[in-house]
Amino acid sequence: MQHLLSRIKTLAAEHAADTVALRQHLHAHPELSFEEHNTVAFVTEQLRKMGLKPQPIANTGVVALIEGRNPGTRTVALRADMDALPITEQNEVPYKSTNPGVMHACGHDVHTSSLLGAARILTELKDEFEGTVKLMFQPGEEKLPGGASLMIQEGVLENPKPASVLGQHVFPMLPAGQIGIRPGRYMASTDELYLTVRGKGGHGAMPEMNLDPVLVAAHIIVAAQQLVSRRANPKLPTVLSFGKVIANGATNVIPNEVYLEGTFRTLNEEWRNEAHGHLRRLCEGLADAMGATCELEIRRGYPYLENEPKLTARVREAAEQYLGAENVIELDQWMAAEDFAYFSQAADACFYRLGTRAQDGRFASSVHTPTFDIEPQALETGPGLMAWLTLQELAVH
Repeated sequence: MQHLLSRIKTLAAEHAADTVALRQHLHAHPELSFEEHNTVAFVTEQLRKMGLKPQPIANTGVVALIEGRNPGTRTVALRADMDALPITEQNEVPYKSTNPGVMHACGHDVHTSSLLGAARILTELKDEFEGTVKLMFQPGEEKLPGGASLMIQEGVLENPKPASVLGQHVFPMLPAGQIGIRPGRYMASTDELYLTVRGKGGHGAMPEMNLDPVLVAAHIIVAAQQLVSRRANPKLPTVLSFGKVIANGATNVIPNEVYLEGTFRTLNEEWRNEAHGHLRRLCEGLADAMGATCELEIRRGYPYLENEPKLTARVREAAEQYLGAENVIELDQWMAAEDFAYFSQAADACFYRLGTRAQDGRFASSVHTPTFDIEPQALETGPGLMAWLTLQELAVH
């Protein structure tokens, strides 16, 4: 395989400028979740130029196959998400977003162009490997129910069924040329909480005439933290946060109701389900004990993300061969969420992080900020590494 490693590195370097151009086009033309119509048309055109036969899936997604010799021997799936965020870009660059209020601030333009670059490399090498590569360009990662779940429902993990699924995501905390990886539980599940507490409003100077929902809501916010401190196993990461509280009264006006929004996250599906019941009983019981009523809506989001240990060990070993062991970094658990988790729940999967910061510290802005951008070298590392990981996985027996 050593000669293929050298060839992949050579091809990644030769195609780097084209991959950067693909990314800049995508960055300049971002589209929101499940609205990626022009993005899909662009990706489809690029795949057809490679001689592939892309097929639509999940409305604004696309899937294509690269068949090597003996294509039925083994299949590896590669995933890239394509949607952007409702953020106004502040970067002054030639490829700045031309869609006001929409920006590729989470690097999905990098993911898509990187997968296109990997596809180009693998297409050029298809006579030198056995098996099939399934390319999955996914819509709607940033919005429930998540494009990954829709693609799975429409059969993206069947015909052919992949032995493993690989995904990469930008990571500005690491410099370009490095990746981060972690076996086992890596990212959290995410559930959205919508809570309405109802009482009886009135004049703030006559509390005895009212039933103050602000006070009830305050007690619920504080008491709900016992879910984390006393109900959760202390060895199991759990987060409960309320980020929106609207009590639309005034200095001397107690409102009739208080509206709250929050998030619940953890790394275990059984505890996740159990915690939902605890939280509902706590909110309703405490409100009732204080004479108020409440309604709690829990919108289930993405499951937790599990990197299959044996697959992740193989990915790490292959990445060390490609990048050098010093450039493969062990990551900590992260309580953010990713809908790649659906793939990890349905198949052996590995989700790793691609360094995008410059060595001199530039391009260090976090994802989901209006100044996010990347060091272009990452668009040489990303496609080449993904192509190499794919060939290593196809060779597993």
